[in-house]
Amino acid sequence: MLRTFVPLVLCVGAAAGGIGTAYAGSVTDTNPPATASVFAGVAASAGPEGAAAAAFGSPEAALGRVAHPLRTTEPRGGLADLRPFGRMVGDARVVGLGESTHSSHEFLTVKHRVLRYLVEEKGFRAFALEAAWSTGVRLDAYVLRGEGDLKQIMDEEFQGSYRLWNNAEYRDLLQWMRAYNAEHPKDPVRFVGDDNGFAGAQLYDKVGAYAAAARPELVPQLTELYRGLRPATDADTYINEYLSKPIAERREIAERTGRAVELLKQRPGTGTDADAHAWAVQHATAIHQMTTLYAFDLDDPRSIPDAMTYRDRSMADNVAWWQRQTGDRIVLAAHNTHVALDTYAPATHPKVQGAFLRERLGSGYLSVGLTFDRGSFNAFGRDGGVHRFTVGPAAPGTAEHTLDRVRYRDFVVDLRNTPTEARAWLAEPHTIKNIGATYPGIADAPQIRLAKTHDVVIHLRQVNAAGMLN
Repeated sequence: MLRTFVPLVLCVGAAAGGIGTAYAGSVTDTNPPATASVFAGVAASAGPEGAAAAAFGSPEAALGRVAHPLRTTEPRGGLADLRPFGRMVGDARVVGLGESTHSSHEFLTVKHRVLRYLVEEKGFRAFALEAAWSTGVRLDAYVLRGEGDLKQIMDEEFQGSYRLWNNAEYRDLLQWMRAYNAEHPKDPVRFVGDDNGFAGAQLYDKVGAYAAAARPELVPQLTELYRGLRPATDADTYINEYLSKPIAERREIAERTGRAVELLKQRPGTGTDADAHAWAVQHATAIHQMTTLYAFDLDDPRSIPDAMTYRDRSMADNVAWWQRQTGDRIVLAAHNTHVALDTYAPATHPKVQGAFLRERLGSGYLSVGLTFDRGSFNAFGRDGGVHRFTVGPAAPGTAEHTLDRVRYRDFVVDLRNTPTEARAWLAEPHTIKNIGATYPGIADAPQIRLAKTHDVVIHLRQVNAAGMLN
């Protein structure tokens, strides 16, 4: 059975599996499938002329009175147009930046641009991505100290469905982070991987090194508990082999990795500080998060909601842990359905990362949804290959159709501060694009209430597929 569950897949198919059946397909142009017809339709022309023709009391006219135009979606150049967004951020410690697709150029460059602004103007010092915690460890070493070759790291870490992150836009963002840190070595920007789809060898090595230095009496026990788990192959192969194990064996492994966490939690070792102990426990926790995720029976559709809730809770735990441990203000990049305050897909994702973060941080968490009217994106097709898909203008009645009739081409709007004429529309359910790693998916066009789902929306008229590197 083809394993279609992968951490980036937001709409789980009939079967389930790991981060990576080896996807060998190349990126190719593909016309919109028939199931995308909900996105088709002829939208009225947007821009100032369209807004002027709108009825005074229409939601698009009301939103236009409080929306702020974006000068560009590209990361270079002046950032003055983002000052209204900075006021929306306020004192938030974590800003979740979503995306309607995983692989569109403008979504990724807007995130890069917002990161630049929040780092340079608001003191943010971490970028968290929907990628494995162990991937974050490697990329953090690169952006901090220039350790390793970026192309090699991206090729090795962004495999399976994470392959969608292996693009020119994220390469540019990582290179900007490295250049910034070279100029500000005493006040660097850090990289965080908050996901639990894989636990790389470096986590086992870091836990082992801490135990050897601080708790040598634990080394034999940890060695036995982690027996056979440290990856010796590429991530894609490792996860596929791991998921071929019987479910009973995977559950026994999760019990072992849980015992390892509890052993490390007992007390810091002599001669070490609390910080070193906290990091060792967190690395062990990341290992346990992976084994626990894969201890769910992912071939049973009834297990998917619990597995996805566990995954989103783990991502929120990792972001909240980093913020608490380091004090960094964090830009969190993930799909809209993960940064949202309310789920886009209740059948498969009953409670999502943004909802958990709002519980933990209150107003210290800001949810920003990114939407678009038309354009292209990369995603895995039903054949397992990466393809470039295109969708036309949003149909009347959809959220994007109204947003695209606001007076600006690309804009940001604070949904918490809108005129009366917009509030009723924002509180009503509207169909919206929700395109995951696989397309078409089973929840590409959910009905959501924007006022309950995001604090802020950044809407773009048109997007284009990201530049895949591998």
